[in-house]
Amino acid sequence: VRSVSSKPVLFSAVDALFTSLYTPLAQQLPREPMEWRRSYGRAPKMIHLEANFVQFKEELLPKEGNKALLTFPFLHIYWTDCCDTEVYKASVRDNMMRWQGNLRLHGSADWVIVVVETSDAKKKNKTNILPRSSLVDKIRNDFCNKQNDRCVVLSDPLKDSSRSQESWSTFLLKLRTLLLMSFTQNLGRFEEDMRTLREKRNQPGWSFCDYFMVQEELAFVFEMLQQFEDALLQYDELDALFTQCVLNFGAGDGANWLGSFCSPVKSWTGLLLRRPIDMEKRDGIQRGQASLLELRSYLFCRQCTLLIFLQRPWEVTQRALELLHNCVQELCLLEVSMLEGALDCWVFLSCLEVLHRIEGCCDQAQLEANVSHTVGLWAYATDKLKSLGYMCGLVSEKGPLSLELNRTVDLLAGLGDENAETGEGGSPYKKLKEALSSVEAFERHYLVSSDMKHGNPEQAESFLQNALRSYVSEGWSLPVTHTRKQMAECQKLLGKTENYLQTSALLAGDANLTNEERIHFCQEILTFANQSTGSKAQKVALSMSYFAQLKQLQFRPATATVHSGTALQVELCLRSLMPVAVPLEQLAASVHLNLEQGETIGNTRGPQRRPYPGTVLFPLGNSSAVHPSAAGPSLELEEIQDRSPSDPRTLNSTGMVCKNTHLVMRRHDSSPSPDTPNLVSPVPVVMDDGAKMLMSGDVTLLPGNNSIVFSVPSQELGTYTLRQLCATVGQVQFVLPHISPLVQYEVYSQEPQLTVEPLTGLSLSLSLSLTHLLLAGLTQRAKVRLQTGHYTVKKEDALQLTKIDSMLILTSSSCPATIFNSTTHILHDSVLFIQSSDKVTCISLPPTPPYHTLEFQLEVLCAIPSDLIRPENQRLTNGEIRQRPRSYSHPDNHMTMSIDCPWSIYSTPISLTFYIPFKAKHSLLSAGNRKYIQVCLQNVSDVTFHLMDQRLTDHESSLELQSLNTKAQQLVYSKQSVYCVWNVRWKENMPLCLQCVFSASFSSASEEVSAFKPYHYEFQLERVTIMPAAGQQNCHSGSLCGLEMSITRLAEPEDDGGTEEKGQTETEEVCSTKLMYEVADSSSSWVVYGRSSGLVSMPADANANYKVQVELMPLFAGHLPFPDIKVFKYLPPSANSASQPDTDSCVENDTLSLLDRPLDNQGDTASIRSQGSVHSVGSGEHQSRVLPMPCLEPFSPGQVFNHSQGCQVLVLPSTDDHVLEINAT
Repeated sequence: VRSVSSKPVLFSAVDALFTSLYTPLAQQLPREPMEWRRSYGRAPKMIHLEANFVQFKEELLPKEGNKALLTFPFLHIYWTDCCDTEVYKASVRDNMMRWQGNLRLHGSADWVIVVVETSDAKKKNKTNILPRSSLVDKIRNDFCNKQNDRCVVLSDPLKDSSRSQESWSTFLLKLRTLLLMSFTQNLGRFEEDMRTLREKRNQPGWSFCDYFMVQEELAFVFEMLQQFEDALLQYDELDALFTQCVLNFGAGDGANWLGSFCSPVKSWTGLLLRRPIDMEKRDGIQRGQASLLELRSYLFCRQCTLLIFLQRPWEVTQRALELLHNCVQELCLLEVSMLEGALDCWVFLSCLEVLHRIEGCCDQAQLEANVSHTVGLWAYATDKLKSLGYMCGLVSEKGPLSLELNRTVDLLAGLGDENAETGEGGSPYKKLKEALSSVEAFERHYLVSSDMKHGNPEQAESFLQNALRSYVSEGWSLPVTHTRKQMAECQKLLGKTENYLQTSALLAGDANLTNEERIHFCQEILTFANQSTGSKAQKVALSMSYFAQLKQLQFRPATATVHSGTALQVELCLRSLMPVAVPLEQLAASVHLNLEQGETIGNTRGPQRRPYPGTVLFPLGNSSAVHPSAAGPSLELEEIQDRSPSDPRTLNSTGMVCKNTHLVMRRHDSSPSPDTPNLVSPVPVVMDDGAKMLMSGDVTLLPGNNSIVFSVPSQELGTYTLRQLCATVGQVQFVLPHISPLVQYEVYSQEPQLTVEPLTGLSLSLSLSLTHLLLAGLTQRAKVRLQTGHYTVKKEDALQLTKIDSMLILTSSSCPATIFNSTTHILHDSVLFIQSSDKVTCISLPPTPPYHTLEFQLEVLCAIPSDLIRPENQRLTNGEIRQRPRSYSHPDNHMTMSIDCPWSIYSTPISLTFYIPFKAKHSLLSAGNRKYIQVCLQNVSDVTFHLMDQRLTDHESSLELQSLNTKAQQLVYSKQSVYCVWNVRWKENMPLCLQCVFSASFSSASEEVSAFKPYHYEFQLERVTIMPAAGQQNCHSGSLCGLEMSITRLAEPEDDGGTEEKGQTETEEVCSTKLMYEVADSSSSWVVYGRSSGLVSMPADANANYKVQVELMPLFAGHLPFPDIKVFKYLPPSANSASQPDTDSCVENDTLSLLDRPLDNQGDTASIRSQGSVHSVGSGEHQSRVLPMPCLEPFSPGQVFNHSQGCQVLVLPSTDDHVLEINAT
């Protein structure tokens, strides 16, 4: 069987029998498709099998080593219509045996025996005929023992009956199946052999031409099966393999078989695409005598044919352009010698051949819609024709010389004879031969090729725009410039004035052109602009991006936020791209005012308002052919190294990797952004109507940077935005439609602001440092700053300060003042006058213009308060003083003075904070039976003080205090502490609570000694004792002792607007506070017997005292520390039901003892459970979680003072009486 001269299936039969069956067999075999499943996981496909039948001959069987697919017998068929046993035994069986013997001898295992049964044969041999089944079984037994499907019966094939049709269908299905099985098996074997041959390409003696013929044979098979995609893939693999070998040869890795392609080229006939197979070039490849251009021409011809079958004609043009450029490079790499101009002839003929082939398979509408695919070939052909014209002297005014004529003859000789397929009029061969024949013919063909003068300029412009778009997207600078020059000629011929002026502006600023060419295009613009037309003629608006570039914008003064009425100027730096000076009639900028953002600034400004830069820099684009955005991002390369895992010092390979592939390889949008100039076609540019215009006339732009100054409006409040820029040259306007980045400035109106702060500036800090802060007790300087804003300070204006008793203003009747302008430069100095009375201090202000700053200094003194009045805001809900430690010193003084200003009917409050420069703390020390009180005074400021007259007194005068301080006066430096110690003796019984006051005098080291100020520090002491058992003077270890706790309320609870205190209960006549106490020993020295915690109701009276007795047992002898005693505020359920406090604030210490006994009404015991949470308190029964729950609230630090903290008690060892029994025998 052969199909398209490829697949043979051999048969042996009577000619008359097969002749009658051939026609229906050939027609019905390819009618039904078959599913073709291939190896290596390739997708199955539906194919139609076509076959040619060839009579069996032994010489047609494949010889050993012949693996060609085109002449391979895929299936052998033996036809017989024998129905007589005698005939079968006499001749048919022997013929079949010889037939199978020949097949086995040549290794052919794909065969089938067809038994044709006809009714005519049965009638002739009725006596000797066997049943059909018996004859078929005999054949199967003789030849198909293990392959019964290799014997097929075809009944009455020439009759039109149902039995005959069924027999035909069964036979055709079996034939298709066996044929496809044989084809798949032999094709897989052929592909494996082909891969093996390709892997040997680096071995000596390997030939690319031999391998080419093998893989092309596989492509022919796929083409026969109409699998054009697979066939094209085979040629693409051959193309890639040959290209890689040529590149390796250029890199120094040469192959011997490439020598045949390095021979000089003697024929440059170009591509021939009208033949499906160019047998002449194929024979040259098969003999190994083809040149590089012949191999490339034949390979592209086959690719073109398959692409046309696949209906992808525009891919042909793309591949053709790549082929022509690659062939030029390959000829250089292989150093192939050619006649000068021969390569140009080959490229020109090939371009026209591809274009004519595309025109032959596409209609005119398709060609016009896809001109972008062919414009590259037209441009390439025109360039090569132009090069041939210069080479052959056809563009010279004198005509070609003798040398050039000889070169023309040699070039025409290399074209050879015209092929019959290209003999029609207008073939590439005739066009080139005619173009090289004379100067007039060359000019005619060149102009027609470029479609300009004698052709179609409008169509040429369309082609050039498509080419220009491609060059711009790929970043080719020189081709863009050259294409623009051609577009300018077309636009001038077509009378497209605006487009021509825009293109001329681009070319006038193109750095790729010579200075003379740039001046020519610039003069074209100026000539049109200076044409005298009517005043009502509409001006031509062009983009400024190609005329000049905005480089920098700077405000004068250098701020973009100014107050109303400020003289504000804007300086523009324009970079002219023109090669000559251009006089401008006018340079204007449009300004838009946003009134919604205009406002009056109050006391603060800065974080509330958006800052506008005073100087704006604009990115400069490339003024040449290609905008930087069109070229795409630059490559970011990084070196990679592959080292051996066993030996890191061994480098296996190295290479480069691109880190921004996603940016480089991404698809670029074809539509330009509004901020990017369109480099292909002009964009309509318009000016905003109704906007405010900044104008500057009679400006001359010189090549390079130019500075232009505008005066901008600043009267109305709001935000001004510079939107557009327009340069007018006669009838031409160059417009910058969008100024980017955004340029804005703000005009505001500010209210007067008055601030008072320390002289060096108030710099608060979280540390204890009081540097640059106001200190109480010392003379301090405060700076008063008045920012006038929109108000004008007149001569009669004055500030009236309401006096404060604790703060004095020490400034004399006059003091100097300084006036600053809006840029913080000193305008002039002045003097203001101060008048004081009992309640008011009047400060007369000097005249000050608006938006200026007036500064002067005042000396103030804030005395440390001598009384011990509690601050009103320091109280708790249970009546205790909040955060008032037992050691109480003076808080910082917050002074608020009222100032009456002339620009307002309301008083302005000014707050000043004076910080106490000292921090004091005390401690009670013991040495045996002696007691000492130590007071530590720390200087927390950065000022050095003199300290003297340190005293300690108590209110009850029940103590005898002996000072142990030797120095009467001493110097206290910054962050230094001074310790003062007194020996304590009591005249009578020690009181329950001691109220002590520490006092001292201090002054700054820089002041006089007489300027000492008093300082006071108050603290109190409480007492807790442990008594021995009754009848004993001391406690003994192992014996019970009594612990007496004395809890005293030091102050009455204050009324808080009638609101009931938390934890406070009120009856008809008694108001009390419930407390909970707990005795817990953390040193493991005591054991508490009986009740260790309980509730106490403290009366609301001052000095109310409650005593509790607890039994303890000391475990060791010696001086033991007192056990720990903790006191909490008890909040009953009624006080906690409305709002449950945070559980983290209910328990001060997580290590509290857990007592599970229920509470009684007298508050004897309590239950505290969980860690950091509150549980039910009450009876032992299970309490529901929804019931209100009591909780404990700890006191704030310093609210409870433990008098026995750090005290010890003497415990004597116990007396042990032991009986010693002695037995004597």
